[in-house]
Amino acid sequence: MKIAVMGAGGVGGYYGGRLCAAGEDVTLIARGAHLAAILENGLQVRSAAGDFHVRPKATQDPAEIGPVDLVLFCVKSYDTEVAARQILPITGPDTVVLCVQNGVDNEDKLARIAGAGHILAGVVHILSTVSAPGVIDQTAGPRTLRFGELDGRLTPRTERILRAFRASGVQTDVSTNVQVDLWQKFLFICAQGGVTAMTRLGIGEILGCQATLDFYRGVMEEIYAVASARGVILPADSIERTLAFVRSQHPDMRSSLAHDLEKGNRLEVEALVGTVVRFGREAGVPTPFCFAIYACLLPHHLRALAARRGPAI
Repeated sequence: MKIAVMGAGGVGGYYGGRLCAAGEDVTLIARGAHLAAILENGLQVRSAAGDFHVRPKATQDPAEIGPVDLVLFCVKSYDTEVAARQILPITGPDTVVLCVQNGVDNEDKLARIAGAGHILAGVVHILSTVSAPGVIDQTAGPRTLRFGELDGRLTPRTERILRAFRASGVQTDVSTNVQVDLWQKFLFICAQGGVTAMTRLGIGEILGCQATLDFYRGVMEEIYAVASARGVILPADSIERTLAFVRSQHPDMRSSLAHDLEKGNRLEVEALVGTVVRFGREAGVPTPFCFAIYACLLPHHLRALAARRGPAI
């Protein structure tokens, strides 16, 4: 397959690197020092599943690539609309845009710009960051991918993408109800991301304090209620299974949101707890825990936004 990875950061770099190592025709879309390092030295991935080094093609300008079979869309949610317009030159009639971003409404934004017929939704479970230009550190998570058509159909294009990812060593499945998968992950990342960032603590200390554990659970309960109000019925044991999962992780585990906060980067606060607050207001569902996180983190995002110019890929 001819594949473009829009946003070759921690997630895009890891999965794009895997596809490249398996022999797919991969071009990473990146910028700045990260792009320069990839062009000069290739991409180094240090992973819990084994380190590897690849030399994919790379560019800052998607228009240089030409139409592709698959766009793996991995940019931070605050750059969705800008990046969606940038991929239009590589989106041919049969191009698939597989969105693996954090959040539950990025696919709608992509569809309005690139066309709904191109869009697939995906869920990845991975903690992976750019530790240095040209270097990806994948430190936690099962490194899985679950994706599907927005209407739940099984199609030849989902089968083709499934084969490519499985051949690259990524544990991959096709979903027939990807909205449930998106909201199931959303329930986890809003609580994990929001609470680890807000408290500046690892999950062990958070769960070890009853008050903070109650707060963490309260965030998930609000998201569960908002999902139900929007017609997405999550499994009844979603909250308990999520808590069991986080208890099994390293006690120092935090989130990419917490790491971005430490670095002074922009935050995906609108796409996460901000969306819960907005959807809750629309549905008449109270979301005080999520609003507290939103109110605490939004000023940090606005400060980082004011300190920079132009979109980040």
